[in-house]
Amino acid sequence: MKKLLLSILIPLAFTGCGDRSSTLGPVGNADAGKLTAEKSCKGCHGMDGGGTAPGIPHLAAQRAAYMLASIAEYKEGKRSHAALKDMTGQMSEADVRNVVAFYASLPPVPVLPAKEAQHSSPYEEGKALAEPCAKCHGEDGNSKISGTPTLAGQQPHYLVAAIEEYHQGDRKSAPMSSAGGNSKMNLEKLAWYYASQVPDQRSAPPFGDPVAGEPTTAMCGGCHGPKGVSTDASTPSLAGQDAKYLVNAMNAYKTTRQNWGMQRYIAGLTEKDIENMAAYYSIQKPQSAQAMSGSIKELVDKCNRCHDAGDNPAMVVPRMNGQDRDYLVMSLRSYRDGKRQSSTMHNMSFAYSNAMIESIATWYASQPPEKH
Repeated sequence: MKKLLLSILIPLAFTGCGDRSSTLGPVGNADAGKLTAEKSCKGCHGMDGGGTAPGIPHLAAQRAAYMLASIAEYKEGKRSHAALKDMTGQMSEADVRNVVAFYASLPPVPVLPAKEAQHSSPYEEGKALAEPCAKCHGEDGNSKISGTPTLAGQQPHYLVAAIEEYHQGDRKSAPMSSAGGNSKMNLEKLAWYYASQVPDQRSAPPFGDPVAGEPTTAMCGGCHGPKGVSTDASTPSLAGQDAKYLVNAMNAYKTTRQNWGMQRYIAGLTEKDIENMAAYYSIQKPQSAQAMSGSIKELVDKCNRCHDAGDNPAMVVPRMNGQDRDYLVMSLRSYRDGKRQSSTMHNMSFAYSNAMIESIATWYASQPPEKH
């Protein structure tokens, strides 16, 4: 049983784009590797290299260089899994190369592509969910109603958190109490749609002095970005936002809204300070949230810059077409959340919601595996 459990996670997680390996050398003997697989791996990965349950990766036809590099990371403790570290630590270099050679030599595990998977788009679903919001927030998220915030281009994690606060009653607004429905996945789709929209440039509001407001915003830039353009998916952009809404939001921190840092800073501002700051931010040039793609194809094309690089020996990355969907979901979430080490993968996926990750995984799992 222990050996079966140990073999479950023979590493197939994504490594950082552009990771290189010039010391891997030739792969081992596939016939010898078959004996190791028969003894230790088949219970989870099968003798055909296919995961025997959801969440177990397929090893068949995987790039040998990638599997070697991944096992080396377990040996060195760069990937955290005590059992696998112990197992790989007991394997000789020849054992590792042989079992890798065996699995790499197998034909890919056939899959039945889900024809609709590559056309499914949380972005389009988010657009449909946004239809009831258009009355107040505008057709594309650009509000024309004074006191109502623009949602176009807003940071996605922040927008999900803000809507959840309305649902929970932490923010008061009857129309917002059921916005997006009760599913967090739907909220993520809604946020993805709005984050991808282009926010409009605003004219100066009828109150406040933008010039006087600029110095007062100096501390705000540390979180909300230069001139109110946030680059953090969890922190809202303020540039181009409705001025009256900004005034109301800042004043709310004096009474009902909870955020220790904001409450402390706002407490020292006069009403004139607040109006001047709102006027300043409202006329700054806004932009869409960074790293937002409007379709699954755009997201996958971004991934394929590395993962569809053929058999270039300089690219030590896994093949993903036809891979187990649940495994891909777990792997990408781990990179996004910083639980697996790869600065490239973490930075690329940090803004990805669970809806985006599941869509990417579904797309790859539905694609015919590459032949070699």
